[in-house]
Amino acid sequence: MTTAMTTPWTDAVDPDAPLPEHPRPQLVRGGWLSLNGRWRYAMTPLGAGTGADDPLAVDDPLDAPHDWDGDIVVPFSPETSLSGVGRALRPDQTLWYRRRFALPRTPAQGERVLLHLGAVDQSCRVAVDGVEVGGHSGGYLPFTLDVTHALAPGSEHEVTVAVRDVTDGSWLARGKQSSRRGGIWYTPQSGIWQTVWLEIVPRVAVDGLRLVPHLDAGAGAGAGAGAGPGAGSDGGPRTGHVEVTVTSAHASPGTTADVTVRADGEVVATAAVPVGAAARLALAGVVRPWSPEDPYLYDVEVALGDDRVTSYVALRSFGVGRDAAGHPRLLLNGAPYLPVGLLDQGYWPDGGYTAPSDEALAYDVLLARRSGFTMLRKHIKVEPLRWYHHCDRLGMLVWQDAVNGGTAYRPLVITAPVLGTPALDDRRHGRFGRQDADGRQRFEVELREMIEHLRDVPSIALWVPFNEGWGQFDAARVAGLVRTWDPTRLVDHASGWHDQGAGDLRSLHVYFRPVRVPRRWRRGGDERVLAVTEYGGYSLLEPGHGWGPGVFGYRRYRSRAALTRAIARLHDREIVPAIRRGLAATVYTQLSDVEDEVNGLVTYDRRVVKVPEAAMRQINDRLRAAAAPGFAGAADTLGRTP
Repeated sequence: MTTAMTTPWTDAVDPDAPLPEHPRPQLVRGGWLSLNGRWRYAMTPLGAGTGADDPLAVDDPLDAPHDWDGDIVVPFSPETSLSGVGRALRPDQTLWYRRRFALPRTPAQGERVLLHLGAVDQSCRVAVDGVEVGGHSGGYLPFTLDVTHALAPGSEHEVTVAVRDVTDGSWLARGKQSSRRGGIWYTPQSGIWQTVWLEIVPRVAVDGLRLVPHLDAGAGAGAGAGAGPGAGSDGGPRTGHVEVTVTSAHASPGTTADVTVRADGEVVATAAVPVGAAARLALAGVVRPWSPEDPYLYDVEVALGDDRVTSYVALRSFGVGRDAAGHPRLLLNGAPYLPVGLLDQGYWPDGGYTAPSDEALAYDVLLARRSGFTMLRKHIKVEPLRWYHHCDRLGMLVWQDAVNGGTAYRPLVITAPVLGTPALDDRRHGRFGRQDADGRQRFEVELREMIEHLRDVPSIALWVPFNEGWGQFDAARVAGLVRTWDPTRLVDHASGWHDQGAGDLRSLHVYFRPVRVPRRWRRGGDERVLAVTEYGGYSLLEPGHGWGPGVFGYRRYRSRAALTRAIARLHDREIVPAIRRGLAATVYTQLSDVEDEVNGLVTYDRRVVKVPEAAMRQINDRLRAAAAPGFAGAADTLGRTP
């Protein structure tokens, strides 16, 4: 493994205070404390009797070691160079963390101290001042622990975290991590890889805030290409409202929270909202819908007793309809819209799963925007909330993948379909590494938790439960569950292949044959939107910017000029004609190189942009131009807005 590769942000990382920004932009209160920085760490053999055959088992009792191996910089995994460790955690080991801390202030009577951990891969247990306060399983989602009862008298406290990670040794979610990395599979990560932080909150506090935007019925439906950002289908101003739900675990029945919505500093809605019940706040004045071209955000404030939090919301809607030529199209705010996307895996050579800085997180989104893309497919990873915040504020649609799990995959099942073999019935679970009922149940639990965690992110337009058969099972049924859990967004139930005829998309991955609109889809009978959700993958290894000796890509080129010409030719000869025939969304592979994969538009270290931004933007503009004739004058026919 190469560990010396740096990015433009590596040297600026402060090991005592990395990633200092507030990690939860849609529920912010003052007085929080980041616990990122130097912790003590140790790797020890898994305790006797822990249950090595149980992938969820973590050392019991929770006794920290007497001897520590050194310092680790949280929130970087020990496998990364930015952690300062550079060691891999084995499945038969426990990774221990310890840090001493002082509270930002003395809690008042009745106040609670909450410890937040953004993500810990894969299973962990946590103690504060020697008292176990809880744990978590699932390496991609945040969790919060009330540690008030565990705090010992005194000004200094100690938090201990014990972690177990079996990578691909069980059915747990693992993403693209592999114990045998290479090609499209990457170096495993372990331990804490997102921000650890704490805050002191009143007993009665805003424990949850749900903000569901609505463009009122008929206000924006069918708006054509000539409609302004605040115009409805008849050219008049749009109206909208926000459905607000404030939750508080300790609020008395009948308690209300004061909610205020502002646009450019001006109050456009205010109401006393009953805690635990949904309330609609109509927005005064001209409504400004969110889009990649105009990523407008409304500021939100909530006051509940002594608690004050800030958030934001955007008005937008997603749906399916038809363009003027009768092709099924994706709708944004009631009008046909062509998402021009990139596959984005979110890996970093210095930080692994974790970007070296908030500026680095934003860089990837900005590079995609400057290159003319309007959508990122977040591939097999759940990012820190700040990444989604950058998409919200900069104007980038997100298609969000779930993280795959399951036991070993059969190569013929997950690779043969690239050559066009028929889809398999995914109700035969053993074919897809899903024979374990506990693993299937756990996937559904974590899928719902991911959706609940990201539900309020305005830029997320679509959920992707399964990719290329990796741990796929019962995809048609799961798509129905996703629709029930979040009826406001669309679903790509099986990205790539093993299509079960469900969801909103007929989703294709095309690498080794020309991109064409399938005849069977053109003949009708499938009302779903046609999308090529992976294609391209053209490769160029930039000397001095490769990860290691391995090189993976679908077509290789020797210069940036040759690569740029090939990408332009691919789009002009194949993608543009397909869009005219009804192709409704594209996802080019990919934004950045990742380890052996050198098929990114930018190198893994983010130092060399291989395809000039202006050239890529012109290519993408031609895609939008190909869709424009069908979009102009499109009627609101058959529209299904969730």
